[in-house]
Amino acid sequence: MSSQGAEAQTANSRSGVPISIRHVAKIFGEDGDKPFHALKEVDIEVNAGEFISIVGPSGCGKSTLMLMVAGLLKRSQGEILVGGKAVTKPITDVGIAFQDHLLLDFRTALENVMLQADIRGLPKKKIEARAKELFEQLRLTHAMQKYPHQLSGGMRQRVSLVRTLVHDPSVIFMDEPFGALDALTRLQVRMDLEALWLRRRPTVLFITHSVEEAVGLSDRIFVMSPSPGEVVDEIVVDLPRPRPIVLGDAPEFAAYVERIYGHFERMGVLHGIEVPTAGTNVT
Repeated sequence: MSSQGAEAQTANSRSGVPISIRHVAKIFGEDGDKPFHALKEVDIEVNAGEFISIVGPSGCGKSTLMLMVAGLLKRSQGEILVGGKAVTKPITDVGIAFQDHLLLDFRTALENVMLQADIRGLPKKKIEARAKELFEQLRLTHAMQKYPHQLSGGMRQRVSLVRTLVHDPSVIFMDEPFGALDALTRLQVRMDLEALWLRRRPTVLFITHSVEEAVGLSDRIFVMSPSPGEVVDEIVVDLPRPRPIVLGDAPEFAAYVERIYGHFERMGVLHGIEVPTAGTNVT
């Protein structure tokens, strides 16, 4: 297949929609005596089917921004467009994943996923067929009839991922979805997410503290400053997909990681260790 043909096929396979974030800021308690300026003006344009990560220190406004894009939190200024439509209320064509899997203990894995059909009034046969397809792709077919307490942490998070994707949303919001997982499980779920995303290409807004994770998954990364948060860098990640299990040995990967950590050092988010010289008294 020619490069033009491959590009056309990729474009046609995308199910995502563009997102425009224009001059958006957030002030909590702006009508009170002690307003808190959580987010400075943010301008971000996201292409349809793009995987975008936002990284920054705790409290910089990453999750606040995601909630405003989802229509779950009122912004103080600016406008947000999803699929060309202004966000004035919670948007529905969306999948959301949080750090906690939020599975119901009294429902099996499949029944938890089928909540999407129950809540949204979707055709159950179609959603169940899609759910079973996703369970198979994630090597979880054996877990469909098990309850959350019978599953490992990684398996529960993958079930949550199935629930997020089962209705084929055009936009996916993910807020530290792998934060509670151990390193090896986190790596596997990262690879699973990339594989599933490549099949349908929804637009993804991914919030994370992990620089390595952001580089491993993203088309572009937006680096934010400490509170009040603002975008200090936009990084295009030019690495081939699918990305390998271990990226640390690739010099290109290391360059992206060092660039982001360099921002955190300059902003005082990261501090080096001062080693006392010989003869220095340490108290």
